[in-house]
Amino acid sequence: MSMVKFQPAPFFASKNRAFWNLQLAGWGGYFLLRSVVAIANDQPLDLLVVLLVTTITGFTITLILSVVYRQLIDRQPIVTWGGTAIVLTIAVLVHSAIEAWLQGLYQGSLTETSFAQRLIGLSFIPLALLGGWSALYYAINYFLRVEEQTDRLQRLEAQATAAQLAMLRYQLNPHFLFNTLNSISTLVLLKQTGPANAMLTRLSGFLRHTLIAEPGSKVTLEQEIETLQLYLDIERMRFEERLRTQFDIEDAAMHARLPAMLLQPLVENAIKYAVSPQEEGARISLSARVVGERLRIAVEDTGPGAVLGGQNRPIASNAPPRPGEPVSTGVGLVNIQNRLAQGYGADHLFETRSQPGGGFTVLIEIPYEPSQQATNSPAKSPADSPPPTSETASSPETEAADNVINLNSQRVIGNS
Repeated sequence: MSMVKFQPAPFFASKNRAFWNLQLAGWGGYFLLRSVVAIANDQPLDLLVVLLVTTITGFTITLILSVVYRQLIDRQPIVTWGGTAIVLTIAVLVHSAIEAWLQGLYQGSLTETSFAQRLIGLSFIPLALLGGWSALYYAINYFLRVEEQTDRLQRLEAQATAAQLAMLRYQLNPHFLFNTLNSISTLVLLKQTGPANAMLTRLSGFLRHTLIAEPGSKVTLEQEIETLQLYLDIERMRFEERLRTQFDIEDAAMHARLPAMLLQPLVENAIKYAVSPQEEGARISLSARVVGERLRIAVEDTGPGAVLGGQNRPIASNAPPRPGEPVSTGVGLVNIQNRLAQGYGADHLFETRSQPGGGFTVLIEIPYEPSQQATNSPAKSPADSPPPTSETASSPETEAADNVINLNSQRVIGNS
């Protein structure tokens, strides 16, 4: 994962150019100010030559200061500030001496002040001027360094979050792959090569479908359900009529964006703790609807609920599987919780509920993010959808096909 280069504010995009712009603007303004003051006080115009030489002197001295400060800024604080004080004092004395010498040449015999008197009297302006310049130099450089460090920290945090999301995403495929390959191995040992070959074919289709999306990417709920149906096709080969599913999805929810591979671990958890332990199996229901600006998803099952075999139903279990129970690596719901926390922070809801008479529900609520296609195309009304034909209504394949999604305003799929 490559580090994106720091991009400062546009003015400081080129520090060298920004330095020269500030240098020319600052000393140009200084010369203009002193010239205006001299003219306003009826000073002779030849005084402007002295002011120009003084300005050039200050400009040159600050160039030297910038070179020295560049060497001091990365040192220990005592070296930086001690060296700055010494260099600044020397610079003020040099500037004051040159200005006092120029004033002596300009005034000639008109004044009786000595060089030392002029040096002391004229030192206050260079002290304020060069002191302010030095403070501004350090302030700008420290500001840019703080901005760069902040930007680098934010990018490192973003990369850490992306890396963790990628780790969680990559953790899902081996988790499911482990369970499926264990089932295929069992079929092979029982010499049921036909079902084993069919399961391998479905597994390859499922992995091909899931590996298209990048880690941490988002897909529409419609795409997520298509992936989930591929997973259910594999599990139906193991549980047959014991696995019954029902999908109840609103039209608006179908276009909502959510993290890829978010639903499969929820359904896998329901299969493990609801379908597998019961001889009659269980029904797994998935519902999704848009509530205000939120997408609410619920995965329910008709299993024994939060109590299984006298023990609380765990969110993630590391216990060895019982005979006939799907193998779990203990990353299911905990994985989902971590992915939601990484992707949405505190702006999400993850709840598990258990009914006294049996049944278990996982409720997820995240911000509603419609896909670009949904925002660009108007929603279809129920009247626009073609009525079901008698052939479709009476077809046994239609009744048993949980993978079919009817384009109605309220979607009920696989009601078996």
